[in-house]
Amino acid sequence: MILLDTHVWLWWISNPEKLSNSAVAAIDEAVQINGIVISSISTWEIALLVARGRLKLTIDISDWVRKTEGLTFVRFVPVDNTISLRSVSLPGNFHTDPADRIIAATALTMGIPLISKDRKILDYSHIQTIW
Repeated sequence: MILLDTHVWLWWISNPEKLSNSAVAAIDEAVQINGIVISSISTWEIALLVARGRLKLTIDISDWVRKTEGLTFVRFVPVDNTISLRSVSLPGNFHTDPADRIIAATALTMGIPLISKDRKILDYSHIQTIW
């Protein structure tokens, strides 16, 4: 199983050429074993970008999310109390972006690698990352 960072989910669905070879290989492998996880905070992040006019999708955001929800090998993970609490007590030094903290806490809680291009996440040694 792997967890996709918000931008990786967006690129995977809408702009896959932006993904690294390692990211594509990890996603392809995860598809075969029904193992792609997306935090529900990523839905919030993308919806916020669309609402603020910083991101344009070719279809309505609700339809875009439903397309991903319809993929049998993708599981959306809610931000539960365990993840919420862990996000405010991450070990070591992690930056302050709340969505990134929740995504990192999700990876830690589930014990799975996170695919991300975000340098602040890649430099965080407490989770396994792929890029």
